[in-house]
Amino acid sequence: MKPLRILIADDHEVVREGTRLMLESEPGWEVCGVATTGREAVEQAKELHPDIAVLDMSMPDLTGLEAARKIKRASPSSEVIIFTATESKELIRNVFESGAKSYILKTDAGSHLVDAVKSVSQHKPFFTSKVAEVLFAKFLDPSPDQPAAKSVEPLSPRERDVVRLLAEGKSNKEVANLLGLSVRTAETHRANVMHKLGLSSLAELVRYAVRNKLVES
Repeated sequence: MKPLRILIADDHEVVREGTRLMLESEPGWEVCGVATTGREAVEQAKELHPDIAVLDMSMPDLTGLEAARKIKRASPSSEVIIFTATESKELIRNVFESGAKSYILKTDAGSHLVDAVKSVSQHKPFFTSKVAEVLFAKFLDPSPDQPAAKSVEPLSPRERDVVRLLAEGKSNKEVANLLGLSVRTAETHRANVMHKLGLSSLAELVRYAVRNKLVES
């Protein structure tokens, strides 16, 4: 029988290796690739076309949501699971809109991730009861979604600078040069901002910056 091929992307080595050991303990499953950034995950998905990609939400270069969208375009047959440490109602909704089939918290039992892989390998969504409540509430509530920024902690001054520069069209390298940071640090700030605000694209970040008067419209 053909093995189930899984790509893991997480910038924390302990999490990567723990996830690898857990998944490879299942008969017929193999981890075909391991990435440390969102961009690496996308490149590996293009090359390997895994059955499933398990992505961390907050990674350098690209967030899990950005990577999920690119992976689904580059390898439509690959299913995506977002495996994250952060719980956010807005983020949960964005995850499923990105094309991912499951959203699992790292604080959940490991069996949830195994069950998620089993489910999405059959192209079926998987979510815990907590996630199901959030998704169900979306259909019960007729009012428009509130901007994610209203439900999250305020940005730090440095994060506001990063948002402003990105919204002005600056690249990660330009942001790093202007703020006196390494490119990796600038990428990490960007990933953290997107994660904190529950945003999934640069366009959403620009709208946030305009709405909060960080840049002129």
